[in-house]
Formats: sequence, C-alpha cells, structure tokens
Amino acid sequence: MLVITDERFLDHDTGYRHPERPDRLRAALAGVGDVDTELLAGGSSPRPAERDELELVHSAAMIDRVSAVAAAGGGHLDADTAMGPASFEAARLAAGAVLSAVDQLAAGTESTAYCVVRPPGHHATPSVSMGFCLFNSVAVAAAALAAGGQRVAIVDVDAHHGNGTQDVFLDRDDVLYASIHQYPLYPGTGALRERGVGAGEGFTVNVPLPPGATGNTARAALDEVIVPAVERFVPDWMLISAGYDGHRADPLTGLGYSASDYGDFVRRLMPLAPRTVAVLEGGYDFDATRASSYAVTGALLGLDLHPEPASGAGPGMEIVEAAARLEAVDGDR
Repeated sequence: MLVITDERFLDHDTGYRHPERPDRLRAALAGVGDVDTELLAGGSSPRPAERDELELVHSAAMIDRVSAVAAAGGGHLDADTAMGPASFEAARLAAGAVLSAVDQLAAGTESTAYCVVRPPGHHATPSVSMGFCLFNSVAVAAAALAAGGQRVAIVDVDAHHGNGTQDVFLDRDDVLYASIHQYPLYPGTGALRERGVGAGEGFTVNVPLPPGATGNTARAALDEVIVPAVERFVPDWMLISAGYDGHRADPLTGLGYSASDYGDFVRRLMPLAPRTVAVLEGGYDFDATRASSYAVTGALLGLDLHPEPASGAGPGMEIVEAAARLEAVDGDR
C-alpha cells in the first residue's frame, strides 16, 4: 500500500474556525499511523498537477481565478470556499497526489494507495470551485486514466453528494460514478433518477439516503446497487472518494455511520478492480476522522480493523430497493 501526502497541505489556510482546516489532515494521518507508523515514514510526496492535466476537467477561466485569488493573498471563491496564498499550490498538489498514486501503482507491484490530501475536491465542477473544494482531484485522475484508454469506477461515500464529479462525467460511458450520500443535503444534487445523459445514461448511480441512515443501509446500497453496477462496468481502476462526514459524530451531516463502516465499504469495493486508490474528501469531527482513517487504512492493507462497532439498522432501505430496481433495468439493456 502506498500513502501519498505532503506537509504543504497544511498551508491551505481557510481562516479562523473554518470546518475544513489543517487539523483534519492531521487526524487522518494519525489514523494511518495508528495502524503502522512505518506507513507514514515510507509515505510518498506528490508532484503538483500540471495545467494541462487540470484542464482535462476544469475550464481555463476557473483555474485562472483560483490562481489569481491566491496571488492576491487569498479570499473567498464562494461563501463557503476560502483560500489563502498557498492554497492554489496545495490544490495542485492534491490533484497531483492522485495522479502520483496512479503513476506509482501502474509502475509498481502495489495494488492500493491512500491519498491523504486537502483541500477536498468532489464538489468542484468543470467551471466552479465550491463546497470547500478548489479542484476536483479524483476527477482529474479519472479523466487522465480515461484519456489513456482505462476504465475507471469512482465510488463516493462522502455524506455530501459529489456534484462536481458527477457533472464531469455525466455524459460519458468510460467513467462510472456512483455515490451513497445524505439527501436532502448540500449541494442538493444526487437524486435517485440522476442516472447520466446521452452516452452516459446508466453510468451515474445515486443512492440518496435519509438523515439517520446507518452503515447497514449503506452496505445494502453497495451490495444491491453499486457492486452490481461496477461489476457490469468491469473497471481497470477503483477510485474511492473517502469522505468521513457520514460518521454519526460529524457536526455538518445527519447520517449514522461508525468508523468501522468505512472499512467495510472499502473492503467491498477493492475486489472490483485490479487497483484501488482512496482519496480523503470530507470529515469534520477529528476523532471520527482519525478512527475512520484507521479503518480504511486497515482495509487497504487487507486487514479487518474495528475501532468501534459497526452501526446497525436505520432508515432508507426503501431507497436502496428503488435504486436496485433502476439498476436492474439498466443491467437488462
């Protein structure tokens, strides 16, 4: 397993008491170290994403705006998305971390990587930075892989829907995007019938869970909806947007996951592709982020670690059943 991270992610300054702050990264890295300190000692620093790589996903005007705000000393890209003078380079490094992971896995013998990065990325659309996200790191790597003829499955387990990632690949059939998320919740996208458009119809899969949904419901969503969709797609790569804000302790959401649930999610997804890269997205309770990162690190190493009991029954099974019916229709086409 590769760990890709960099101290320069701590330089992304969002301002006083912003939820997306450097202690999130420290907490996620502590979870890795709780499994094995040698993972951190042997971690790899990323290269920054190049301009042409960012432009696989984002408009030139969007990239220029993020660069200009950083050069001016920082500011807000929207009401929620703050940045400082070092944030442009941190965002380039975050996107570059996933590209670096892909490069190293393709060239080496490892099959899994964990990119512990910030800022997060899955809300960043082709034209807009939003939702704490500057550039869409997972989408950049997926687009680069697809440009090389690879088939990529992205599974997003953040409590917030990855509207940016969905927008990038909505009309494409070479990248499958699947998300389990709370709904309704920011950014208001990810409804059950958002399934892709044109050539991409059926290659977007959403399972929007109600507040209070627990790991059992999410596991059912994986087993009955997302795993079958990914198996039909037959990807070369699995990219996991690993947001830990579905934990019951998170202050920004209302799901009821435990840290151990995240390990279960990753264990279900890893066998579906030859190589798996997990990428840190959200997660705003530090203890929950640390424990969830610990469970995910273990899963990527093939270990079954349970920092707390898995969560049990909760609402939302009727949504899973409806999503499974839609998926069965697509599978019969």
